[in-house]
Amino acid sequence: MKHYEVEILDAKTKEKLCFLDKVEPNATIGEIKGMFHKSHPQWYPARQSIRLDPKGKSLKDEDILQNLPVGTTATLYFRDLGAQISWVTVFLTEYTGPLLIYLLFYFRVPFIYPPKYDFTTSKHWVVHLACMCHSFHYVKRLMETLFVHRFSHGTMPLRNIFKNCTYYWGFAAWMAYYINHPFYTPPMYGEQQVKIALIIFLFCQIGNFSIHIALRNLRPPGSKTRKIPYPTKNPFTWLFLLVSCPNYTYELGSWVGFTVMTQCLPVAFFTLVGFIQMTVWAKGKHRSYLKEFRDYPPLRSPIMPFLL
Repeated sequence: MKHYEVEILDAKTKEKLCFLDKVEPNATIGEIKGMFHKSHPQWYPARQSIRLDPKGKSLKDEDILQNLPVGTTATLYFRDLGAQISWVTVFLTEYTGPLLIYLLFYFRVPFIYPPKYDFTTSKHWVVHLACMCHSFHYVKRLMETLFVHRFSHGTMPLRNIFKNCTYYWGFAAWMAYYINHPFYTPPMYGEQQVKIALIIFLFCQIGNFSIHIALRNLRPPGSKTRKIPYPTKNPFTWLFLLVSCPNYTYELGSWVGFTVMTQCLPVAFFTLVGFIQMTVWAKGKHRSYLKEFRDYPPLRSPIMPFLL
């Protein structure tokens, strides 16, 4: 069996960083990262991007050396991805913040509103309902992070946690300030509007959870396998017939419901920004499905049936 010699160069400077001798032909990129880490302990595997071309795409950990377009003397390029942090840690941090921040405003702790309103409660029942819905949403997200989601990538750049937390925590504070304000006025159409909005919110929360369960069941534990998601016996998953990312569709619906329920401008703005971001993610995922699976259902749109 022929062995490979692997030379790893810095993608920016082309400086030789490592030379690996007698590498097995069936060695994976993940294993090569482990070997590289032994000679450069500061660059742990999750921090490494190994590629065939200095400006090319990162190779997957599961890629096998002998299947790559290289000779028995292979030249690979390394790029430092920077400090990494686990997805679970990021999600737990960015979701715990809004949950707690919102409650600070709901209980009207000192220094938020004028002193005479400290620890008072709103006279409007929709304010209490909104707090329950907001709390339920983020508790659900935390539980899904711990017990449902299976991540194809274990880590993300550390800097992302600051960006993500600024987004989620900042919007939570902005929304909560106005919804729980002593001068908050209930929705224009009263109880009927709130009840309809609550139905929309709960329907979409159940739908979102159903999609997350369906996606989880597509990927065995510890696997990075990708399959085409299809509807199951659960009616909430039938949206897969029309869109590639129904989890985003239901998420958008939840926030539309919350916007109608509270009739609060910051909530509407949060919903709009979230819609724009989720559309970007959905389009990216839709493109990757089309590229990866030749038999991908042609009727599906990224996030909005027949529209977007």
